[in-house]
Amino acid sequence: MAPAADREGYWGTPTSTLEWCEENYAVSYYIAEFWNTVSNLIFIVPPIYGAIQTYKDGLEKRYLAAYLCLTAVGLGSWCFHMTLKYEMQLLDELPMIYSCCVFVYCLYECFKYKNTVNYPLLFLLITYSFVVSIVYLNLKEPVFHQIMYGTLVSIIVLRSVYIVLWVYPWLRGLGYTSLTVFLMGFFLWNVDNIFCDKLRALREKMPPVVGAVTQFHAWWHILTGLGSYLHILLSLYTRTLFLKHRPKVKVSKHYFVSINATPLFGYLML
Repeated sequence: MAPAADREGYWGTPTSTLEWCEENYAVSYYIAEFWNTVSNLIFIVPPIYGAIQTYKDGLEKRYLAAYLCLTAVGLGSWCFHMTLKYEMQLLDELPMIYSCCVFVYCLYECFKYKNTVNYPLLFLLITYSFVVSIVYLNLKEPVFHQIMYGTLVSIIVLRSVYIVLWVYPWLRGLGYTSLTVFLMGFFLWNVDNIFCDKLRALREKMPPVVGAVTQFHAWWHILTGLGSYLHILLSLYTRTLFLKHRPKVKVSKHYFVSINATPLFGYLML
């Protein structure tokens, strides 16, 4: 990871257990990692819109929870990268676990009758979240968090692949797009970690605006935020098909795409 702050800033010395490759306070005195902070808008704006539409359309509350959890990840990550304080780091990392648990529940309940609750699965996911939180708060080891998060993502991926291969093959475009976008973000996250020194040296030779393109942790936010949003859309599409609805793709004047009034930020090729 990156060394301690390159410049003095409003939030003082970082106390987080992780720092990233972006130079600290290079853009703003008030934001430790500017690009890593503002890139979280992809986690905040589209899911808020999705949550509003979900509420208006009276869709199942678990999808409202999925959107709001994704928003919570974005807000927590914004606070973390803005301050590089340990408390804010927890606001970023723990909601990642909680949101994935919500995603797992939604995806595994796609083929159940309406107004049913899977209490065993709910108990299992709550217990998982609780245990991971307690262990991580005491261990303070980022690798542990990454493994626990990766486990949940793997479960989501396997279930999604099952759905698009054997249940609704016509959703492969959406499912594979979500997975590809997310994996691209994961690839750039690793590049940012492994080649940090070279990236920093390269940015010193570039104009600031051009150098911003090499902030690969910010790209990790953008791509995983979009990939996660696409996943909620896949889960909701699967659910509406099982309930024998007729989901439609709709593009609004604000460049939001919606399926049964649940939107996707951007354009979607199905």
